[in-house]
Amino acid sequence: MSAKNRSLAALEARLGYGFADRSWLEKALTHSSAVSPSKRNAHSYQRLEFLGDRVLGLVVADVLRLRLPEANEGDLSRALNTLVRKETCADVARDLDLGAWLRLGDSERRSGGAEKLAILADVSEAVIGAIYCDGGFAPAAAFVERTFGPLIDPQTIGRTDAKTALQEWAQARGLDPPTYDEVSRLGPDHAPSFKVSVNIAGYGVAESEGPSKKLAEHQAAETFLRREKIWRSPQ
Repeated sequence: MSAKNRSLAALEARLGYGFADRSWLEKALTHSSAVSPSKRNAHSYQRLEFLGDRVLGLVVADVLRLRLPEANEGDLSRALNTLVRKETCADVARDLDLGAWLRLGDSERRSGGAEKLAILADVSEAVIGAIYCDGGFAPAAAFVERTFGPLIDPQTIGRTDAKTALQEWAQARGLDPPTYDEVSRLGPDHAPSFKVSVNIAGYGVAESEGPSKKLAEHQAAETFLRREKIWRSPQ
């Protein structure tokens, strides 16, 4: 097996999906800056990102419908918007370390393209589109449920999320914003477990674990809020 294929095999292990045609995955990882303008439609991830965005929205909407039978349309819409926004998609890309596999043009790479929120969000959706093109709706939906599903917390629907609440609490008291650090990452690539700490100067560190870095950060923030009796009980 070539070094290139070994690398893609490692990424497939992280994704929890093996491609029958790896050209879909290669295209999903190719930014438009890495190909000539005349070939961008055919060889960059732009069209796959367009498709993946639609698949993501449909799958997350259906998961929310099933998991939150008591939520009204407004709560479902707010939860959907939170889960499919660029920040969340970029967080999923970071959890999967997609930036390490991105194919970028020289100028884009030098400017830190592999860490840019917009690019990470786009490649996250492009990978969903690539799985859909390679294997159909079922594996694409399964991938979305594995990566975005853990971020759905029924207790937080209709309420400010824990990270936002903690930041607003710190800001209102003139404190520095909370900082989050990855303490550890355990488990196989397709089912990792992250431990994350949150710290605000003058207060003890709070830690929590989750199947994604983003969820672990939210849970650590909630641990902090409950410990300091800012949130006194589930709302």
